[in-house]
Amino acid sequence: MKKILTYTFCSMFLLLQYACKKTLNALPENAKVDANTILDQKTAEVALRGAYYLLYNIPGRGTNITCWDNHQWLPAYYAGYLAGASDGPEEENRYAEGSMISSVWNESYATINAANGIINRLNVLPDASFANKRKEGILGEARFLRAYSHFKILSYYGEWFKYDSRYGILIREELANLGNIAKARSNVKDSYDFILADLDYAITNAPSQNPNYYATKWAAMALKMRVLMSRGQNGDYADVIELADQVIQNSPYRLENDPKDIFRAKGLSSNEVILGIRPQPNQENNSYNLSVLYSHYTGQITVTHHATKKLYDLFGATDPRRNWVTGDLIPDNNTDGGHFFSKYIVVNGKPTVVSETAYAFRLSEVYLLKAEAISRSMGNMNDAKQILKLMMQHAGVTDFAFVDQISSYETLQLQLFYELSRNLVGEDGQEWMALLRFPLATVKVLKPTISNTAQYILPIPAQEFLTNPTIGDQNPGYSKN
Repeated sequence: MKKILTYTFCSMFLLLQYACKKTLNALPENAKVDANTILDQKTAEVALRGAYYLLYNIPGRGTNITCWDNHQWLPAYYAGYLAGASDGPEEENRYAEGSMISSVWNESYATINAANGIINRLNVLPDASFANKRKEGILGEARFLRAYSHFKILSYYGEWFKYDSRYGILIREELANLGNIAKARSNVKDSYDFILADLDYAITNAPSQNPNYYATKWAAMALKMRVLMSRGQNGDYADVIELADQVIQNSPYRLENDPKDIFRAKGLSSNEVILGIRPQPNQENNSYNLSVLYSHYTGQITVTHHATKKLYDLFGATDPRRNWVTGDLIPDNNTDGGHFFSKYIVVNGKPTVVSETAYAFRLSEVYLLKAEAISRSMGNMNDAKQILKLMMQHAGVTDFAFVDQISSYETLQLQLFYELSRNLVGEDGQEWMALLRFPLATVKVLKPTISNTAQYILPIPAQEFLTNPTIGDQNPGYSKN
């Protein structure tokens, strides 16, 4: 599989101190996170910006640009919608043979450790050091960051789909040091409980208004919807529907009349974006930027990630998104009918601030998760179908005859999955997680290279067992080596 990125991973201990020396030195002075320097509101705000800096994975390539592309293409490879120049381990769900085993792990724990430095320190600072309840607000944002990153770890490295499994995640709730590196992983139930406790705090205390590249209570609600959809226990779907209604009815976010405008014109100025990833200054001119991976590289049409024929066919001839999410056929015999993935940038287009913007949460996902929760709880089928029609209508689709003909929850869930994939592909991995919420028999049909649930998650990186031998067993289906 063709890639132009080179990743250098440090040991787990060095990672938990925010990465290796080369990467740390790439951080601007106001983005470094050191809990001992948090003395008051001003210094806490600086540390919080540093935690966001790590969430955006700006140190990922050792240059001052966001490195959010792992969120965009990696899960889309797993789901079968994006691919490289030739089929490889990621496309075929053979993760142990791939080069990306550690990427989500390292990125997420770096953010977790930064968030813990803020949380641990603020919990001992006097309230008088902060004005207008900003202490609780900073804690709410930090706990959102910790919840987001822990849930990403659970989604990729824990048996999130088995509530009674002992293969949960390594929960980090303290700033890492030599005295607490050794720790065992938790079970799945406790992992969910910890993540949801952070989110409940964030929903109560995070700001209701914030620039949309920082967390809010609304982003925490959207994340809690994701978590509950994965957990799928009694009452979870009802809670998802209730959270969706709160966001839809009470938040400042609104669906775009045409989703193409988000990716080609508006970026973070769109009223639909709940949480976006803001590019760094002059990022569009950096030769290692994001959108160049989908269009061109140093002036040549050398595509790192392309849309598969499966994604192209998913849109159908009457869906206008086929003509802008997927572009022309790539003139390369090795792409097996692959098309340009032109969601972010036109073919061979010049990168811009908008094309460099990434998206963690949009209001479209809130609607779609509500519809899925209605269907999975066997609620009012017409309500879910109306949401499906609404999403397609905003995308420019005009023929809804097949939606009107849906008569079973199973068919409805499949069509909702297809629409979620069409809408959110290549953003933050929801096409992959939605696929895995189906029974294994259905997953096998939708992604034939998956034959068992061991392929739902990655192996824990081998380095973790060296630096933290008390973590416990490797994930089923993998070895520690």
